[in-house]
Amino acid sequence: MNTQHERLLQRIRYVASPTLARFHGSDAFYRGVMGPVGSGKSTAMCMELMQRAQRQRPGPDGLRRTRFAVVRNTYRELADTTLKTWLDWFPEDLFGRYNQSGMTHAVRFGDVRMEVMFRSLDRPGDVKKLLSLELTGAWFNECREMPKAIVDAMGDRVERFPPQRLGGCSWAGVIMDTNPPDTDHWWYRLAEEEQPRGWAFFRQPGGLRDLGEKAEGQRFVPDPRAENLANLPEGYYAKRMAGKPADHVRVYYCAQYGSVQDGRPVFPEFHPSVHVAREPLRAVPGSCLHVGLDFGLTPAAVFGQREPGGRWLWLGELVAEDMGMTRFARELHRVLAERWPGLEVLVHGDPAGGQRSQVDERTPFDILRAGGVDARPAPSNDPLLRREAVALPLTRMVDGGPGLLVDSKCRVLIKGMSGAYRYRRVELAGEERYRDEPDKNRYSHVCDAAQYLMIGAGEGGAVLGRSDGPRPARAENHYQPFRRRS
Repeated sequence: MNTQHERLLQRIRYVASPTLARFHGSDAFYRGVMGPVGSGKSTAMCMELMQRAQRQRPGPDGLRRTRFAVVRNTYRELADTTLKTWLDWFPEDLFGRYNQSGMTHAVRFGDVRMEVMFRSLDRPGDVKKLLSLELTGAWFNECREMPKAIVDAMGDRVERFPPQRLGGCSWAGVIMDTNPPDTDHWWYRLAEEEQPRGWAFFRQPGGLRDLGEKAEGQRFVPDPRAENLANLPEGYYAKRMAGKPADHVRVYYCAQYGSVQDGRPVFPEFHPSVHVAREPLRAVPGSCLHVGLDFGLTPAAVFGQREPGGRWLWLGELVAEDMGMTRFARELHRVLAERWPGLEVLVHGDPAGGQRSQVDERTPFDILRAGGVDARPAPSNDPLLRREAVALPLTRMVDGGPGLLVDSKCRVLIKGMSGAYRYRRVELAGEERYRDEPDKNRYSHVCDAAQYLMIGAGEGGAVLGRSDGPRPARAENHYQPFRRRS
């Protein structure tokens, strides 16, 4: 590299923090960094791509060719944050022209020929286009917003450029950065539980430390291990935590796993400390097992029983993603046979499942029956009635305890009931207003299934005042309970 280009790169003053230095030193095929806001994650990703481009083996003509994809979940965030960070470090007048229509930066200096393609996932055909690229490497910015399937598929698109005739890849891989996701996210599962070979995760310390709810005085205090403070205004985190909810501070400033809910919970009556069982729940022998179903490509089921005294037990959940109804029916039949053999079973599903498919004219209920599960439409699909059929047992006391208990293994259901299943805020200046229907997300399906369970089992009648309390399921339905087909 000639002296002119050396002076060009010397204008970039970048000193990696301890965590980010370990990230740069790793050659793992998949590498991820998690940390608080302001910790320098995005800058580190930019520098990593540039360093890899400079270290690329030259081709026969002496040029070092690389091609990278930079991916964000939405176009607006890509344009407003990721792209601006990149061009701030590598401006067009020094490193080459950025093509707005193609969203590609052609970096040219010395012997480096680097192509950086910026892509989002919120436009029709974006995912398909991502999966047809031939790349050296890829960077997922704010990776907690990315489906795991996209990250996996991207791994199949890297190490394809440059071809061997132009030198081949000296390095290839997928790098990722993110603020902390929730504990039921794929990032947490891989980083904290499975730790698969070929993956390396790096966790930065938070800017603040959480002393806990019982701390005397201030709960959140500066963390002496915080990184990148030299590039932040004095008191950066302490200023920003004022007026923020504790969950926001824990996730964005303390760098702890968790979620920040923007919206109004559908079930504010639900309290995990009250309604989540401390011990595993066991089915009541001889009592009917009720099952609620929600359909679609993210089908879900919730399994529950009502004790003789009136308390509801939600014993289990079955949550699927990208699964057709035929496969889900087989899985549901298997779970019922293995976990609750011999019990009478009543299955209620979303009444919209009675609509016939345009492909084979079968309804989801037809497919379930063919798979050995005799499911029926729930008595009603009224959103208010469904919500109250769950809210009523949540506020009921039975024998000195809560009227509804959830098994602690129902992780997605508990998360949804705790607030992830919510009404989205309507963007209106000066007032808080929410949509009438809950937001559709990965938690809504299992919570909908729980509502179909309860309204199918008779709680809808209690809401409407047709009884002083829950009535037996047989009195609420005009058909007899059935047993699973073997």
